[in-house]
Amino acid sequence: MAFEKIEPGAPESKSADLSAENLARLKALFPELVTERQVDGRTVPAVNVDVLKSLVGDATVTDADEKYGLNWHGKRAARQLALTPSTGTLRPCRDESVDWDTTQNLMIEGDNLEVLKLLQKSYAGKVKLIYIDPPYNTGKDFVYPDNFQDSIKNYLELTGQVEGGRKIASNTEASGRFHTDWLNMIYPRLRLARSLLKSEGVIFISIDDNEVANLRKVCDDVFGEENFVASLIWQKMDSPSRNEAGRAVTDYHDYILVYAKSKDAVRLKRKRKDEILAAYPLTLADGRLARRRQLRKNGKNARREDRPTLWFKLSAPDGTEVWPVAPEGWEGRWVLSPETWAERERAGLTEWIKRDYGWVPYYIEVAPDEPMVPWPTLWTDVDQNRQAKARFTELMGAGVEFDNPKPPNLVRQMLLMGTEPGDLVVDFFAGSGVTGEAVIALNSQDGGNRRFILVQIPENTSNAQLPTISAMCRERVRRAGKEVLQQRSQAEDVESDAPDVGFRAFRLDESNITSWAPLRDDLAKSLFDHLEHIDKSRSDEDVLHELLLKLGLDLCVPILAQTIAGKTVHAIGGGVLMSCLDKTITAAEAEPLALGIAAWRKALDPAGDVTCVFRDSAFENDVAKTNLAAILEQHGIAKVRSL
Repeated sequence: MAFEKIEPGAPESKSADLSAENLARLKALFPELVTERQVDGRTVPAVNVDVLKSLVGDATVTDADEKYGLNWHGKRAARQLALTPSTGTLRPCRDESVDWDTTQNLMIEGDNLEVLKLLQKSYAGKVKLIYIDPPYNTGKDFVYPDNFQDSIKNYLELTGQVEGGRKIASNTEASGRFHTDWLNMIYPRLRLARSLLKSEGVIFISIDDNEVANLRKVCDDVFGEENFVASLIWQKMDSPSRNEAGRAVTDYHDYILVYAKSKDAVRLKRKRKDEILAAYPLTLADGRLARRRQLRKNGKNARREDRPTLWFKLSAPDGTEVWPVAPEGWEGRWVLSPETWAERERAGLTEWIKRDYGWVPYYIEVAPDEPMVPWPTLWTDVDQNRQAKARFTELMGAGVEFDNPKPPNLVRQMLLMGTEPGDLVVDFFAGSGVTGEAVIALNSQDGGNRRFILVQIPENTSNAQLPTISAMCRERVRRAGKEVLQQRSQAEDVESDAPDVGFRAFRLDESNITSWAPLRDDLAKSLFDHLEHIDKSRSDEDVLHELLLKLGLDLCVPILAQTIAGKTVHAIGGGVLMSCLDKTITAAEAEPLALGIAAWRKALDPAGDVTCVFRDSAFENDVAKTNLAAILEQHGIAKVRSL
């Protein structure tokens, strides 16, 4: 068996090819629809329009300009941009992360168009809820510029990460393309976002009057008019701001458009009264709301002599005798009788928690039946701009500025409406990180394990300590997590396990796999340098995480390391991906290395096929490479790749 080399341009060196996937789906449904044509001497697949007309009826196939829908200059190119694979990568930033080894959350710095492309293989069809607060296109907001030739290089230049960086321009009405530029920015991102959603997934989009009409038509195009759920109205203020005083009409609201991936599949949760949600933060397996109550009586009439029959012993999980004795040492009493406690225990409505001073018994109290009501389209019961700004300042300090942050409980309300405790949430216009804060807070309240992926471009700020908005985003989530853990540590009765307050930080960059770029004046040096396909400035960890992306694995899967035949071998995702990126593998080392990898793979017993990756330039000769591949194949590892 021969090695298969992963080179620039190969499917495993770039993000998902959505055009090819769409074509494959068409071919599976209608084989006669797909034909071939010649382009620059190459045979490429093509769709036969005549066959398409015969399949669906001639009157339904058109490319005419005059047709119902929203059209603008650049729409076709924007659609194609969404389908063009990315050759970039996401580089891990451990120093900027929190709880790297245990967290399931992601914070990604980079142009969200490229990041959305890179996430497709790993997260397509896995996201339950997307919330975005894109630029409102007021003439001063940053509009993400897209370069059709080299998106990664363009992004690095615009953000000043390579020499020649330049100032990012605003989208002003003087350009004559005020709406066009904004539409070309949002359209490809929404198309990629739709691919990430589960069939029952939903997207919430904040917007104001400037683009709400256009956004509604764009979403009809991307998600289907039949998948429109609601146009919510959020009251963002209750009195005019200074610059609006004296106007005849002033807007006190923003819109939140809600679309489903498939309205038939989505099941948005109905609203419970806020006081019920606040009082009963636990959700039982059967969906009922509940709360945890301490069995020992507190407050008035809490002593043994007040209710002598409620002084009795219980047996803790380790067999320890537990009596209702207060931490101060006096004899108290339980709230329930022995019979009622035993009855609740049989029903699974009791719980023991180990405290510093010993075992503490609790009973689970189920909320009274409360009728569910529909969510209103007018949202006046959440914080407004004023409270959102105050919350941002409270968390970040008076010296940190951010324009128009959203209030956490606005996003929390969307999470209550559209997620369950284990769902994945994405925000690719993450701004100050309010979505991350909302996810952490709700998980702390209801014991959920929702995950988040936040994406934010490194737009400059005026703050020296937090020089970019992406840095500000990370810091806000970091502080929000610390605040939640501190509050829980000070609470007497914590109602759920501690939430995941960490995140793995990544940064968008050019691929670790270098392309052929010869030097005109020194071709010999170019040939020699290109013997190694991996960028010499990149670490093994950089390469490993690019493999996760390009092979479709979750970026938070555990990565194990083991030394085999003197080489460092990594097992990712329980052994689905195994990699040895050492720089030398001799012919003598090939056999013990292959046998060791095969033995480790057998011990891990991964669920799917195993892919094994090596550094191509590491092998001493073809004998070493051939022997290693043959031994791996004999032991059931057929997918062997080299970089």
